[in-house]
Amino acid sequence: MSVAIASFAVFAASQVGTPGPANMALLSTGARYGFRAALPFVAGVALGKQLVIWPVGFGLMELAERAPWVFETLKYISAAYIIWLAWKVANLRLGAADPASSAPGFAAGLIVHPLNPKAWAMIVAGFTGFVSPGTDPLTATAIIAAVLLATQVVLHPLWTLAGDRIACTLAGTRGEPYLMYTLAALTVASVLFVLFGGGT
Repeated sequence: MSVAIASFAVFAASQVGTPGPANMALLSTGARYGFRAALPFVAGVALGKQLVIWPVGFGLMELAERAPWVFETLKYISAAYIIWLAWKVANLRLGAADPASSAPGFAAGLIVHPLNPKAWAMIVAGFTGFVSPGTDPLTATAIIAAVLLATQVVLHPLWTLAGDRIACTLAGTRGEPYLMYTLAALTVASVLFVLFGGGT
């Protein structure tokens, strides 16, 4: 009746640190608006995963067993939304932002993980693979929530900073459009891998 904390921490780092829809959004936001301006968005992304963890920990998986079609439908709706975001990224250009535009804020970041199929798959894998049967739901959910949040606090800003640094190098150059096309393509590829490749 426990959670394999060390093993789950390694798993969490491998998932949070690798390319996926959320990290591509962070990279793109850092590239477009700069690291400091993107920090509220980063905070929203990090905390938004909690909106998935706690419902899953307290019975959402039971619903998934009873009505799997609901989650299958949501998975594809989420994927469509993230692919739409990727299209917007492909058409963004770096450098000085339009005066009428501003970096996405905390609220925009909150919805990234609830709409991210990779996040759902990662969290479900955490509960099914690292929590012993009979473990108290509150204990298990609190541990998984804390480990994931700690991992995100370290790794999400690094992705955003990477975007900022890339922008400083490529903004206004011939390579700029190709960078944005690549970011968009990676975002779409990460979604398709989760949907059809068995990835988490």
